[in-house]
Amino acid sequence: MSKKNKYVADENRYEKMNYRRTGNSGLLLPELSLGLWHNFGKNDDFKNARNLLKCAFDNGITHFDLANNYGPPYGSAETTFGKILKKDFKNYRDELIISSKAGYDMWKGPYGDFGSKKYLTASLDQSLKRMDLDYVDIFYHHRPDYETPLEETMGTLDLMVKQGKALYVGLSNYQPERAEKAFKILKDLGTPCLIHQPRYSIFDRWVENGLLDLLGNEKVGAICFSPLAQGMLTDKYINGLPKDSRAVKDGRYLQTDKVLEMVPKIKMLNDIAKKRDQNLAQMAISWILKDDRITSVLIGASKTSQILDSLKAIKNTKFTKEELVEIDTIASS
Repeated sequence: MSKKNKYVADENRYEKMNYRRTGNSGLLLPELSLGLWHNFGKNDDFKNARNLLKCAFDNGITHFDLANNYGPPYGSAETTFGKILKKDFKNYRDELIISSKAGYDMWKGPYGDFGSKKYLTASLDQSLKRMDLDYVDIFYHHRPDYETPLEETMGTLDLMVKQGKALYVGLSNYQPERAEKAFKILKDLGTPCLIHQPRYSIFDRWVENGLLDLLGNEKVGAICFSPLAQGMLTDKYINGLPKDSRAVKDGRYLQTDKVLEMVPKIKMLNDIAKKRDQNLAQMAISWILKDDRITSVLIGASKTSQILDSLKAIKNTKFTKEELVEIDTIASS
């Protein structure tokens, strides 16, 4: 690579971001983290993927969140990330927090899914090879496995840290009761749970039924995904269903009927956002960050402009009581 084309990060990047302590640890995470669930697969534009990562890092987003089965196909997001890491971020590895996960289906047969020691160990080894890393900063169990003993799954996370393959461990999608048991096992093993990654948005509040209180009491961090409710908490659907929207192109995660049902609420929330001098997406992110139990919000992006737009959310995370009541009323109606 010629010096002319070598990536040099913005020297003022850390002044553009706020950082929060992760639970009771010494680790600070940016208030916004970049998720690589979409737009980093084998058939996605590699140049665009590079630009997304560079834009994020240039603006102080130090945390890149992956999983073994991100793509498509499975594993390809990690492969893409590994290539970009080698090309652009080799000199910045110690300034990055890189996470991966295992827990959903990854390969055929009885050993490529859920939470066994066999699966988690093999999966992390594969992830490290794809990304050409010696270790990940955070390794998550991606979802609870009610068939495998919790002691086996948590013991494997502890082993990953003791082997030097991960610096910290986390959980994702765990309900409060099982999360509490997992936290105790990990604490007794000497590898406390760093962070929990749940889905959370104005429209999806299951974490308020005990999980956020548990995380606060146990001093475990929280990083929330799907803050925009798969795009519903943006201005994308206010005037109908665009042909290029996820709801129209891919109905696996967002159905068109659901979007149309939510449009009146979306419009009312958009009006509140305008009064706050924000767009709806910015307000949706700010609304999550208003809670000091939240460490970071995971955003996805297909364009650098979306990252830059989301960054404005961290500048206004204060809400009046009246605004919160109005948002709650709309969401629950």
